[in-house]
Amino acid sequence: MSSSSSSSSFLASLLGLSNGEDQLQKAFDEVQGQRTSPLRQTTNLKMSAPIRYYYDKMSQPSRALLIIFRLSNMPFEDCVVALRNGEHLTEDFKRQVNRFQRVPCIHDNGYKLAESVAILRYLSAKGKIPEHLYPKYFVDQSRVDEFLEWQHMSLRLTCAMYFRTVWLEPLLTGRTPTESKIETMRMHMERNLDVVEEVWLESSDFLTGSTLTVADIFAACEIEQTRMADYDVRIKYPKIRAWLKRVRQSCNPHYDVAHEFVYNISGTGPQAKL
Repeated sequence: MSSSSSSSSFLASLLGLSNGEDQLQKAFDEVQGQRTSPLRQTTNLKMSAPIRYYYDKMSQPSRALLIIFRLSNMPFEDCVVALRNGEHLTEDFKRQVNRFQRVPCIHDNGYKLAESVAILRYLSAKGKIPEHLYPKYFVDQSRVDEFLEWQHMSLRLTCAMYFRTVWLEPLLTGRTPTESKIETMRMHMERNLDVVEEVWLESSDFLTGSTLTVADIFAACEIEQTRMADYDVRIKYPKIRAWLKRVRQSCNPHYDVAHEFVYNISGTGPQAKL
């Protein structure tokens, strides 16, 4: 792969766009800085750690797993993949790291696994994730799983599409979306935010009960992404506003570390006032 191709971000390739990568590169580099390929170098290497974690903080599920791993006190090799540089698009990455060429993914003593929820369940089965985050008891676990299955094609999809329409595509193409398109994306997203506000948080402090679970962490990471598209969920949704505060407090300092990219790009701190 040529150097110009490797500098294309994953999101640019997903959109089939050929221009605008320089702007995206600059935005990412200002936050995360230049670094070498994860195939040649990893950061915060722990030689005794059996698990290698490949991720990028621009990825919502990558941030969620990072927070979960830190809360679980699970040792791992910190293998940062710069999606903005196309490091995941190389043949070496496909062959050596993840055949789907995405993040997050893990290597566990030669066993390669992708997809965030699959990784979560695998590590839980190995006893790496504490039960208060992902329960072992089948009734409690099924409630968490219910949210994880629901959110993937609802909350996650619509928040991501709003972010892509309002922030990503204009950055890559220089073209401003029509107000009609923005309103359509907002409407779809808010339908699912309504469900979070009125159903999942109807009578509990957290999405599946009275305590924090991985469901809250995955959901919060999806919602936080909309900050970069100048959407403040706290204005319209008081229960989500209070819940996000509880999630952040329960997960810190790891929550703020994982969201440094979001805070910097959006220009809003974690405690920004309405």
